[in-house]
Amino acid sequence: MAERFSDRHGYRPSAAKITVREDAPAELRGAIPLIAEQVGMAPSAMRKVLCGVLLIPPDRANWSEYPNIRQEVDWLMDRAPWYKVYDIAQALYAATGAGDEFERRLNDFLVENGIGWELRDGEITSRGSEVFARSTHEVPDRLDESGYQRAANEMREALADISRRPKPDITGAIQHAMAALEATAREVAGEPNLTLGKFVPALDLPPPLDQAVHKLWGYASDRGRHIREQQVVDHSEAELIVAVAGALCAFLAQR
Repeated sequence: MAERFSDRHGYRPSAAKITVREDAPAELRGAIPLIAEQVGMAPSAMRKVLCGVLLIPPDRANWSEYPNIRQEVDWLMDRAPWYKVYDIAQALYAATGAGDEFERRLNDFLVENGIGWELRDGEITSRGSEVFARSTHEVPDRLDESGYQRAANEMREALADISRRPKPDITGAIQHAMAALEATAREVAGEPNLTLGKFVPALDLPPPLDQAVHKLWGYASDRGRHIREQQVVDHSEAELIVAVAGALCAFLAQR
């Protein structure tokens, strides 16, 4: 098949505002098998994956690839719980022989349709704003390269918590992000026992950045460590804290 015009000329879909998280709209349910089909999966191979994820036996009366089994695939997709749709996407990635192409096409669809998830190395993870992606997803590797393994592990845990399905662990994401910042700051300041709030002056941060770090610590402690009854922390608020903490980790490690 000829290379697509958009691929040949490097055009990518513009990112729509994220409006979908705890849902799998009909458009996505229809797009996933279409993408699998485009990268070479037969309907019977897709059906095997879907039945395995949903634990539903295949309809043995359907034996022809088109239209019977293909229609059965659509039927299964339409009736899957929303979070199972993302499990199916992961399983199809693993089953197809063209996982990278499946991942790229699915991610283009998710970006273009404002769906707050992405397929990264075969695993569905939370997708935030472009600023969030740039300031977080490369941070663990950069910390590892700088020798800050504990901080890198904490940041990976923060990203895992904010991506957790079917409901993200908002409190855990905030706690791990601040633990990553604390671990990085301890290494930079040479103070292994003090909390971040105590040794910010030793980081030699230019004002008012030093005060901003103090305030971030107090805010995250209130929202993530000592959360009050009926206090609600939404996904975007946690995303902001994780992004800022990640950016500060990278800044301190680079210094």
